Amino acid sequence: MPIYEYQCRACEHHFEKLQKMSDPALSVCPECQQPELSKLVSAAGFQLKGSGWYETDFKGDKKKSGAATDKDKGTAKEKAANSDS
Repeated sequence: MPIYEYQCRACEHHFEKLQKMSDPALSVCPECQQPELSKLVSAAGFQLKGSGWYETDFKGDKKKSGAATDKDKGTAKEKAANSDS
């Protein structure tokens, strides 16, 4: 769940609220009880950099070596079948 920042236009009270994305935005200030809240736009707490997590974290030779092994097994079976004929 994301953390949203709010600030009251009446009393300038500033706070953060953990909410679901589907929850409606708050409108009443918890400090002064006025309907003067506005949701603030702020920077995210993390940054995604580089060419992508999927290329660096999960890209490995496991699939490639497994696929090559299966291919080699198929080639070995073909060679055995051809030599028996």
